Amino acid sequence: MKAIRSAFHPVVERTAGGIHALVHVAGEHEYWLVQTGVGPEKARQCAAQLLDHQCFTLLISTGFACALIPVSIGALLVGHEVVYGGREGPVSVSPSDVPGEERDRLVGWLQAIVPAMHVGRFVSTDHVIGSAPEKRAFADKTQAIGLDMESAALAVEANRAHTPFVIIRTVSDLLDEDLPLDFNLFLRPTGWLKGIGSILAAPSCLLGLGRLRRQSVIAAEALTVFFRQYAAAMAYHRQERVSAPM
Repeated sequence: MKAIRSAFHPVVERTAGGIHALVHVAGEHEYWLVQTGVGPEKARQCAAQLLDHQCFTLLISTGFACALIPVSIGALLVGHEVVYGGREGPVSVSPSDVPGEERDRLVGWLQAIVPAMHVGRFVSTDHVIGSAPEKRAFADKTQAIGLDMESAALAVEANRAHTPFVIIRTVSDLLDEDLPLDFNLFLRPTGWLKGIGSILAAPSCLLGLGRLRRQSVIAAEALTVFFRQYAAAMAYHRQERVSAPM
């Protein structure tokens, strides 16, 4: 959230449907920045409440992702389609093809700056996928380019609200690397003590945590750069449209 906020300033605080948002106003346009929380259920609840009380021309699922293709840390991945990778196997989510002028402009601009192989399907799960074999299995089963925990839930709510939708995330961990510990422990209300215990039992994982932190910094910087460019490109387009001769 801090990385994206750095691209949009100043911001004002607003609330819609009980959901807190930071809003950047650019002329007649507004950018709402909302932190959903980790996981599909938090993302779904947040999006449902927000979209029931506020209309948008575009919904973007953004943040970090695990790469399911060979790319570098900080690479930009774009998704127009997402499947839910449940424990019983992947389930397709309706294609995110609600038309919209803002989405069309963004997609056209992305085609000029993002390699074609970095555009494709995402898969979302309800738990953290930490091992390289698990990642490769998801890549093989779904043919997805990136993995996260929120995009499928957000896509469902966007479709329900007839809101254009796209996924734009940066890579924080790679296909062939293991995460340093089981982060699922920290997603459970009583799991923090077990998580801390696992670190104390294997101090070597601190090296892996340090590596993941450095990778997250790179991914965050890439998000900031992208959204600064995006905001500038959209502002330029709007200015051109206003100044064009009738």
